[in-house]
Amino acid sequence: MIDSPTRPPSRRLPRPLSALRALLTSSAGGGLVLMASAVLALVVANGPAGDAYAHALHAYLGPLSLLHWINDGLMAVFFLLVGLEIKREFLDGGLRTWPDRALPGIAALGGMVAPALVYVALNLGTPATLRGWAIPAATDIAFALGVLALLGPRVPVSLKIFLTALAILDDLGAVLIIAAFYTADLSLPMLGLAAGIVAMLAILNRTGQRNLGPYLVLGAALWFAVLRSGLHATVAGVVLALAIPLRASPGRPDDAHSPLHRLEHALQPWVAYAILPVFGFANAGVSVAGLGADALLAPVTLGVAAGLFLGKQVGVFGGVWLAVRLGLAPRPAGASWRHVYGVALLCGIGFTMSLFIGGLAFAGMPELEAETKLGVLAGSLLSTIAGALVLAGAPRPGAATHPA
Repeated sequence: MIDSPTRPPSRRLPRPLSALRALLTSSAGGGLVLMASAVLALVVANGPAGDAYAHALHAYLGPLSLLHWINDGLMAVFFLLVGLEIKREFLDGGLRTWPDRALPGIAALGGMVAPALVYVALNLGTPATLRGWAIPAATDIAFALGVLALLGPRVPVSLKIFLTALAILDDLGAVLIIAAFYTADLSLPMLGLAAGIVAMLAILNRTGQRNLGPYLVLGAALWFAVLRSGLHATVAGVVLALAIPLRASPGRPDDAHSPLHRLEHALQPWVAYAILPVFGFANAGVSVAGLGADALLAPVTLGVAAGLFLGKQVGVFGGVWLAVRLGLAPRPAGASWRHVYGVALLCGIGFTMSLFIGGLAFAGMPELEAETKLGVLAGSLLSTIAGALVLAGAPRPGAATHPA
């Protein structure tokens, strides 16, 4: 279902910028809007409208509550965009070859394993909370890029591209974790229906269908089938993305008229400036009324916060250091070790994905959901401040640095 990465050697057309790469070279405004939505959610949840905010999110609109429509419906579109970017980067971008994947791949693996181990270590005494081990394992690229945008030319472009590649692999890991570990009881008939729809999507791709309409109609049907199957509905977005053709026509190089590019660029502003801010507003609002020291020192809160702030920096920086020392990959061009450490700290901003996985891990457990949000906000805030301070004091790109 994934287009072949081979392409003719002669006269290659210039590769168009992906939506994510264009965001890197201009601004990361979506990340800043996401930050503002999180702050607004905290203000509303702890103000006079706090009760109305909570009741509105749990009000039912048809078969699902408003919160479920946001987390299962709107976020499926976000995962569709994630899937499009994963496919593009693997076939025609910065992750096209194994050498390209080595450094961000090792860093991403370390950045998922170390936070999970930190969380587990702090929750061994409370087995009921171990289900949240994956909460601190994800990086929020929109937030991280928003911070990098504020730092401007102090951060080399190579490091921004490295962070993007790492976050894409991190997102891929999060998708696999959600599919494997956070599923309800499976419905075989609905899984069969979903498999049939996937087969039809594959046929569309293989027969050269370049009109997006049939893909999107089948994608909507796939979302419904996956929602009813017991798998999380957002998985449908990634599966649909893999079926969208990368090339405008068979045998031609990647260009701006391909179905994947057209859909990616159409979705990107909606995801960055509408879907993610709505998700942030709906999920970041935690009322601190009645929460005492017990909640702040609870195993879930500490595990998530420490996993993001400590685990991420150890895993990512340690992965880069190990890869460079073993000669598996060079350090990003123009980046000092201080630059690398600053970006490793920013990887501890786990806002969107961490809140999302937390909602799956502790669904229907308000106390643990509140502790998760406190941990995510605390860990992400510490990572933001520490990463920004480290990068602000780093040498500008081009300045003399110590050899790797």
